[in-house]
Amino acid sequence: MKKFIKIFSILALLSFYNIDAQQVVKKDTLAGTELTITMDSKVNTAMESIEDRCSRTTTAVSSRDDDDDFSAPKPAKIFVPSRGLTNAEICRRNPRILGYKIQITTVKSNQEANEVKSYFRKRFPNLKVETDASLRPNYKILAGSYFTKQSASSDLARVREYFKSAIPVQYRIFCAEAK
Repeated sequence: MKKFIKIFSILALLSFYNIDAQQVVKKDTLAGTELTITMDSKVNTAMESIEDRCSRTTTAVSSRDDDDDFSAPKPAKIFVPSRGLTNAEICRRNPRILGYKIQITTVKSNQEANEVKSYFRKRFPNLKVETDASLRPNYKILAGSYFTKQSASSDLARVREYFKSAIPVQYRIFCAEAK
Protein backbone atom coordinates (compact mmCIF):
# COMPACT_ATOMS: atom_id res chain seq x y z
CA MET A 1 0.00 0.00 0.00
CA LYS A 2 2.89 2.40 0.83
CA LYS A 3 4.48 1.70 -2.56
CA PHE A 4 1.16 2.47 -4.27
CA ILE A 5 0.93 5.84 -2.46
CA LYS A 6 4.53 6.72 -3.40
CA ILE A 7 3.98 5.84 -7.04
CA PHE A 8 0.69 7.76 -7.13
CA SER A 9 2.25 10.86 -5.56
CA ILE A 10 5.17 10.82 -8.00
CA LEU A 11 2.84 10.43 -10.96
CA ALA A 12 0.66 13.25 -9.64
CA LEU A 13 3.67 15.55 -9.33
CA LEU A 14 4.85 14.75 -12.85
CA SER A 15 1.38 15.25 -14.29
CA PHE A 16 1.08 18.70 -12.69
CA TYR A 17 4.46 19.59 -14.14
CA ASN A 18 3.39 18.53 -17.64
CA ILE A 19 0.03 20.31 -17.44
CA ASP A 20 1.63 23.76 -17.04
CA ALA A 21 4.13 23.33 -19.87
CA GLN A 22 2.98 23.99 -23.40
CA GLN A 23 4.53 24.22 -26.81
CA VAL A 24 4.70 27.73 -28.22
CA VAL A 25 5.53 28.54 -31.83
CA LYS A 26 7.26 31.91 -32.30
CA LYS A 27 8.61 33.69 -35.36
CA ASP A 28 12.31 34.51 -35.36
CA THR A 29 12.73 38.28 -35.59
CA LEU A 30 15.78 38.19 -37.85
CA ALA A 31 15.23 35.35 -40.29
CA GLY A 32 11.48 34.86 -39.91
CA THR A 33 11.81 31.12 -39.28
CA GLU A 34 9.45 29.38 -36.89
CA LEU A 35 10.80 28.34 -33.50
CA THR A 36 9.04 25.77 -31.31
CA ILE A 37 9.66 26.34 -27.59
CA THR A 38 8.29 24.39 -24.61
CA MET A 39 7.63 26.71 -21.71
CA ASP A 40 5.19 27.50 -18.92
CA SER A 41 2.11 29.45 -20.00
CA LYS A 42 2.79 32.10 -17.34
CA VAL A 43 6.28 32.65 -18.72
CA ASN A 44 4.85 32.93 -22.23
CA THR A 45 2.34 35.61 -21.20
CA ALA A 46 5.06 37.53 -19.32
CA MET A 47 7.33 37.46 -22.38
CA GLU A 48 4.51 38.58 -24.68
CA SER A 49 3.70 41.53 -22.42
CA ILE A 50 7.35 42.60 -22.37
CA GLU A 51 7.55 42.28 -26.17
CA ASP A 52 4.36 44.34 -26.54
CA ARG A 53 5.78 47.11 -24.34
CA CYS A 54 8.99 47.12 -26.37
CA SER A 55 7.18 47.37 -29.68
CA ARG A 56 4.87 50.14 -28.38
CA THR A 57 7.88 52.11 -27.08
CA THR A 58 9.69 51.73 -30.38
CA THR A 59 6.74 52.84 -32.47
CA ALA A 60 5.98 55.71 -30.10
CA VAL A 61 9.55 56.99 -30.26
CA SER A 62 9.79 56.64 -34.02
CA SER A 63 6.41 58.30 -34.67
CA ARG A 64 7.22 61.42 -32.62
CA ASP A 65 8.27 64.57 -34.36
CA ASP A 66 11.36 66.38 -33.12
CA ASP A 67 10.22 66.92 -29.57
CA ASP A 68 12.53 68.90 -27.28
CA ASP A 69 11.09 67.32 -24.12
CA PHE A 70 12.18 63.79 -25.01
CA SER A 71 15.35 62.83 -26.76
CA ALA A 72 15.95 59.15 -27.40
CA PRO A 73 19.47 58.02 -26.54
CA LYS A 74 21.47 57.60 -29.72
CA PRO A 75 23.80 54.63 -29.99
CA ALA A 76 27.46 55.47 -29.62
CA LYS A 77 29.33 55.70 -32.88
CA ILE A 78 32.22 53.33 -33.21
CA PHE A 79 35.07 54.50 -35.37
CA VAL A 80 36.30 51.72 -37.63
CA PRO A 81 39.11 52.79 -39.91
CA SER A 82 38.84 51.59 -43.50
CA ARG A 83 42.60 51.15 -43.70
CA GLY A 84 45.03 49.02 -41.71
CA LEU A 85 46.37 50.50 -38.49
CA THR A 86 49.88 51.94 -38.49
CA ASN A 87 52.50 50.60 -36.11
CA ALA A 88 52.25 53.78 -34.04
CA GLU A 89 48.48 53.33 -33.63
CA ILE A 90 48.95 49.69 -32.63
CA CYS A 91 51.62 50.64 -30.08
CA ARG A 92 49.46 53.37 -28.59
CA ARG A 93 46.71 50.84 -27.89
CA ASN A 94 48.92 48.01 -26.66
CA PRO A 95 52.60 48.56 -25.81
CA ARG A 96 53.38 44.82 -25.77
CA ILE A 97 52.32 42.82 -28.81
CA LEU A 98 52.99 39.52 -30.55
CA GLY A 99 55.86 40.07 -32.96
CA TYR A 100 59.08 38.32 -33.93
CA LYS A 101 62.59 37.88 -32.57
CA ILE A 102 65.57 36.14 -34.09
CA GLN A 103 66.43 32.95 -32.19
CA ILE A 104 70.18 32.72 -32.51
CA THR A 105 70.70 29.37 -30.86
CA THR A 106 69.74 27.16 -27.94
CA VAL A 107 72.36 26.18 -25.35
CA LYS A 108 72.37 23.91 -22.30
CA SER A 109 73.84 26.15 -19.59
CA ASN A 110 73.73 29.73 -18.41
CA GLN A 111 77.49 30.05 -18.84
CA GLU A 112 77.26 29.03 -22.52
CA ALA A 113 74.39 31.50 -22.97
CA ASN A 114 76.50 34.35 -21.59
CA GLU A 115 79.41 33.42 -23.90
CA VAL A 116 77.16 33.39 -26.97
CA LYS A 117 75.61 36.73 -25.95
CA SER A 118 78.99 38.42 -25.54
CA TYR A 119 80.19 37.02 -28.92
CA PHE A 120 76.95 38.27 -30.52
CA ARG A 121 77.25 41.75 -28.97
CA LYS A 122 80.76 42.12 -30.42
CA ARG A 123 79.50 41.25 -33.91
CA PHE A 124 76.15 43.13 -33.71
CA PRO A 125 76.33 46.03 -31.24
CA ASN A 126 73.13 47.64 -32.58
CA LEU A 127 70.91 44.59 -31.87
CA LYS A 128 69.55 43.91 -28.41
CA VAL A 129 70.20 40.34 -27.27
CA GLU A 130 68.51 38.48 -24.41
CA THR A 131 68.25 35.05 -22.84
CA ASP A 132 64.99 33.12 -22.47
CA ALA A 133 65.24 30.56 -19.67
CA SER A 134 61.67 29.25 -19.98
CA LEU A 135 62.92 25.92 -21.38
CA ARG A 136 65.31 25.06 -18.55
CA PRO A 137 67.76 23.37 -18.55
CA ASN A 138 68.02 24.83 -22.07
CA TYR A 139 68.39 28.54 -22.77
CA LYS A 140 67.29 30.36 -25.92
CA ILE A 141 69.35 33.32 -27.13
CA LEU A 142 67.08 35.88 -28.83
CA ALA A 143 67.96 39.09 -30.67
CA GLY A 144 66.05 42.11 -31.96
CA SER A 145 62.34 42.93 -31.97
CA TYR A 146 60.34 43.01 -35.19
CA PHE A 147 56.71 43.54 -36.18
CA THR A 148 56.84 40.98 -39.03
CA LYS A 149 59.08 38.26 -40.43
CA GLN A 150 59.79 40.48 -43.42
CA SER A 151 61.14 43.26 -41.23
CA ALA A 152 63.44 40.73 -39.54
CA SER A 153 64.77 39.29 -42.82
CA SER A 154 67.61 41.79 -43.38
CA ASP A 155 69.04 41.34 -39.87
CA LEU A 156 68.45 37.58 -40.09
CA ALA A 157 70.59 37.36 -43.23
CA ARG A 158 73.45 39.16 -41.47
CA VAL A 159 73.12 37.01 -38.32
CA ARG A 160 73.12 33.78 -40.34
CA GLU A 161 76.65 34.56 -41.53
CA TYR A 162 77.84 33.79 -37.98
CA PHE A 163 74.99 31.60 -36.65
CA LYS A 164 73.70 29.17 -39.30
CA SER A 165 70.83 27.93 -37.09
CA ALA A 166 69.26 31.40 -36.58
CA ILE A 167 65.52 31.54 -37.28
CA PRO A 168 62.71 34.08 -36.76
CA VAL A 169 60.30 33.05 -33.98
CA GLN A 170 57.03 34.55 -32.78
CA TYR A 171 57.54 36.25 -29.45
CA ARG A 172 56.05 38.94 -27.21
CA ILE A 173 57.82 42.22 -27.98
CA PHE A 174 57.69 45.79 -26.75
CA CYS A 175 56.36 48.02 -29.50
CA ALA A 176 58.80 50.82 -28.74
CA GLU A 177 61.78 48.53 -29.47
CA ALA A 178 60.42 46.94 -32.66
CA LYS A 179 61.43 47.68 -36.24
